[in-house]
Amino acid sequence: MEKRDIADKNFGVTKQWLKTAQTLGEALPYLRQFSGHTFVIKYGGHAMGDEKLARDFARDVVLIKQVGINPIIVHGGGPQIGAMLKKMNIQSEFIDGLRVTDRESVHIVEMVLAGSINKQIVTAINEEGGKAIGISGKDGRLIEARKLRRTQRDPDSNIEKILDLGFVGEPRKINAEIFRIFENSEIIPVIAPIGVGNDGDTYNINADTAAGAIAEAVGATKLLMLTDIAGILDADGTLISEMTRQEAHELFKSDAITGGMIPKLETCLKALENGVADAHVLDGRVPHVLLLELFTADGTGTKIAS
Repeated sequence: MEKRDIADKNFGVTKQWLKTAQTLGEALPYLRQFSGHTFVIKYGGHAMGDEKLARDFARDVVLIKQVGINPIIVHGGGPQIGAMLKKMNIQSEFIDGLRVTDRESVHIVEMVLAGSINKQIVTAINEEGGKAIGISGKDGRLIEARKLRRTQRDPDSNIEKILDLGFVGEPRKINAEIFRIFENSEIIPVIAPIGVGNDGDTYNINADTAAGAIAEAVGATKLLMLTDIAGILDADGTLISEMTRQEAHELFKSDAITGGMIPKLETCLKALENGVADAHVLDGRVPHVLLLELFTADGTGTKIAS
């Protein structure tokens, strides 16, 4: 190899390391700002289903814990639940995006969420050097739930009727003291969104809703929602990088927010109204999306400030 080629190669390596050093320098103010704070991260979608992204996520969570931030992971598992129900030959239907869950189905939901999925996430974090512990909302009555009631208006008669979604619940109370114990340890809690009712029944809770309720209960600084889109888009399909709570409310009045983004944005707004400082809607398909959003000036996805 000629001297010029060697010099060019060395220059390229130097530029790469300089870029890395610049990124670390850019992160320093955010590391100082967030040390000692609690972040609730809703983990699901493509980020959880892709092996490399799952490994990146686990590594990022360990790093976040190492720099003094307290991450709480709340995970979903809709596709995995659907696959298991199909395997068990149990029919399943959705109403307004929520899975109707009878007594037979709720046992499968609990098995999948609190069992295989939860332990996969815990194992991935531990393999990257963290100390994760998986628990469900039933453990220590972490999530006390009540039956979720929804109404639907008949288009012909215009009469509202109450829908029975079975064992689908919503958080009634979060036992935040359990998280206080984790705060002062090296443990990273990984939560399966299963709740327990006053009668001892098990309730399937939407992971977005559970994450929002936990963020409110612990007074989290940030609620981070990993999704399968770039973030919140305006009517023209352009990503909104940052918005206020009032601007988000205004967006609801337009036709820009549709489908699965509606409950996610509702959860973010409710959390902001109840003490969470910032909510973020992020594209979980982007490698290291948590680090890009938290520790760089430009960030990625959408930030909603209170």
